Amino acid sequence: MKRVLAVDDSTMIRVVVKKTLSTMGVQDVVEAEDGLKALELFRTQQFDLVFSDWNMPNMTGLELVREIRKLNREVPIIMITTEGSREKVVSAIQEGVNDYLVKPFTPVSLRSKLEKWVTE
Repeated sequence: MKRVLAVDDSTMIRVVVKKTLSTMGVQDVVEAEDGLKALELFRTQQFDLVFSDWNMPNMTGLELVREIRKLNREVPIIMITTEGSREKVVSAIQEGVNDYLVKPFTPVSLRSKLEKWVTE
């Protein structure tokens, strides 16, 4: 695992994600505060994992997933959301999300989720 794109409108969530990844040996984390910024970054840079919030201004996480999937079908995408309902999760997976994490989450649950996707 080389580069991770962390997308969330909450600075605190991005900090937690970055710190957790750091403890797992991943130092190259690029941050974006919304889907539009993330899509700009994704179009111009290479990422090994995308970690995105669902509810954000300008472009939602689900819209971001749709756009990323037009460009890259392979990159793993983990969605973090307060939208824990089965229908929402199913729709996210149908759009191309590989995994999801429901807020609020602990650094331990974040790490266990990331361990499935982060490889040295």
